Amino acid sequence: MFKIEDSVKNIIQSIPDHVILVGAAKTRSLDEVKIAVNAGLNILGYNYLQEAMAIKKSIGNHVEWHMIGHLQKNKVKKAVEIFDMIETIDSFKLARLVDKYCNILDKIMPVLLEINIAREDQKAGILPENVIEVAKKISVLPNIQIKGLMTMGPFTQNAEDLRPYFRDTKILFDTIAHENIPNIEMKFLSMGMSNSYEVAIDEGANMIRLGTILFGPRKCSI
Repeated sequence: MFKIEDSVKNIIQSIPDHVILVGAAKTRSLDEVKIAVNAGLNILGYNYLQEAMAIKKSIGNHVEWHMIGHLQKNKVKKAVEIFDMIETIDSFKLARLVDKYCNILDKIMPVLLEINIAREDQKAGILPENVIEVAKKISVLPNIQIKGLMTMGPFTQNAEDLRPYFRDTKILFDTIAHENIPNIEMKFLSMGMSNSYEVAIDEGANMIRLGTILFGPRKCSI
């Protein structure tokens, strides 16, 4: 019988100490999330603002809250109040809005730049060849600090198919780090999900976003 508590503990014990676990909690009930947090999960990732707001009312601030889904511009004002990190900055326009509302709150938001490493038309993200230019533009915003990169890679059942995309993202991560751009710290490389996190770690990920393997199969979808 699948138990969330056992799964969370097993993953935490099995991954290297330097790897940060983000629990992708989309569609999960409050009870499921509480079990995971009590088992040691201390970062919750959400794709949707409203869902995060509802769960946060009960869980509170003793865990970190990461935005891991596409952030719509009309949701930015509320998102900067709720989240401790936004992993999905995909344009200067979005970053400027985050900066604007963080300035009002006197808050500096750690962000990751989302990379469309496979250049998929249907996915958000900055194209690899544009990342340094966009990063430099964002770096001057006073209420944002770029802390690394995030990517997903194309959908596939075979994790090995994602290895070259993860590898290319790590190369990009290192390239930006070597640029020594002010206000940019390449600290976190967020890549790898339930079916691919081991390959992602092999290729340099130090932050992974896991859902199904922690919480079990979803009973519904949003």
